Amino acid sequence: MRYANILETIGDTPLVELKHLNPRPGVQLFAKLEGINPSGSLKDRIAKKMVEQAEAQHLLQPDSIILEPTSGNTGVALALVANMKGYPFTAVISEKGTQDKRRLLELYGANIITSPGSAGSNGAIRLAQELTTQDKRYVMLYQYGNEANALAHYETTGAEILEDMPDVNVFVAGLGTGGTLTGIGRRLKRHDPAIRVVAAEPVQGESIQGLRNLADGFVPPVLDLSVIDARLLVSSHDAWLRTLQLKAREGIFAGPSSGAVLEVALRVAATMDRGKIVIILADGGWKYMSEDHWMVKLPSVADAEKVAL
Repeated sequence: MRYANILETIGDTPLVELKHLNPRPGVQLFAKLEGINPSGSLKDRIAKKMVEQAEAQHLLQPDSIILEPTSGNTGVALALVANMKGYPFTAVISEKGTQDKRRLLELYGANIITSPGSAGSNGAIRLAQELTTQDKRYVMLYQYGNEANALAHYETTGAEILEDMPDVNVFVAGLGTGGTLTGIGRRLKRHDPAIRVVAAEPVQGESIQGLRNLADGFVPPVLDLSVIDARLLVSSHDAWLRTLQLKAREGIFAGPSSGAVLEVALRVAATMDRGKIVIILADGGWKYMSEDHWMVKLPSVADAEKVAL
């Protein structure tokens, strides 16, 4: 296929059945591979939508600087979109952000401002808000409260899932900004209110890149909790274990949030006799190459299949 520019290639990601990690013969498990997007994550969808909406609302002027607090993927996606549209971009990230994401941001030409690691992603949000009051050129698109975040997934990701699998029974995604769960959840439930929407949420006090625990004190304004039927907690250990199993057994090299989502999906599958589950694998594992977890050796494929199933 031919495209006029790289931004036109965002979306229309493949839906792949996971046959080797699913122990339930009557349940089919499908993964939507968002790491296929140009910058390597589903955040390309919302970056494009938020910038285009800001342009339509005349919020972006010739001297504007796009600013965003981000754990990584949204920053990389916005750096790509901003670069293609001619806007400078500044990312406010926690000091705990991975070196891989920082390098990607720099490669795309982003300016990086760091917030204290002890304050987590909430600290990055507060610092970004302060910066907008100090320099009026900053335009913070604020993925956590921007309805374009959820709308991007309602219009594209959710529609793609229904086109590929209109008889889906359960949808599972990670809880981060809430845009993915809200947008896709609304679209799926409009199609069939019986579809269950399940969130993968990290255990409080544990870190899974891109995900958050609501008990930490910040509920993203864009998150519509009424759309979510269940929130299941996942440890960092289990998220990484599933990420490694996903690579070893299904040949899919995804990030740790995908492992958390897979863990939740397998728990849900264990309660079903039959049905179809669709999960979101938010990004590619190549974005986390500096993590030591990749060096963990699973004793054998058989042992990998036995763990936590």
